Amino acid sequence: MQIKEILDPQRRFMICNDILRALPDWFGVEQSIVDYVNQARGLPFYAAFDGSQPVGFLAIKVHNRYTAEVCVMGVLPRYHRQGIGKALMEAAERYCRGNGQEYLSVKTLDGSADYEPYARTRSFYYEMGFVPLEVFPLFWDEDNPCLFLVKHLL
Repeated sequence: MQIKEILDPQRRFMICNDILRALPDWFGVEQSIVDYVNQARGLPFYAAFDGSQPVGFLAIKVHNRYTAEVCVMGVLPRYHRQGIGKALMEAAERYCRGNGQEYLSVKTLDGSADYEPYARTRSFYYEMGFVPLEVFPLFWDEDNPCLFLVKHLL
């Protein structure tokens, strides 16, 4: 498995689009997929490859000199629990530290929504050292409360 920074906006678009569409349990709303894919074109972007096949990715949104966010990430289901998400997160953290960001944040579905695929997602973020800061019950909508997590990098 190899992690590479992807500089070409069209390649970012294609990798993000293909992988998100293979993850309907996490990304089942068409407009959200379109929004993420369009954002990914212009963001720092890392992808995991099995040979020449992209199997995971992570896009970073830099907010300011102190903070960045995991804007969107995904790993193909057959590659879950193989360390790919961790390797992508480590690449994102190196990028942020190299640019002086002190904090990395992520938004995900809160546990009050009781949806098993996102229980695994939250567990992953906790394992990566993220801590919950706040729940925003209406950030997305009533059925999808947003959990805001952060990790101190320095």
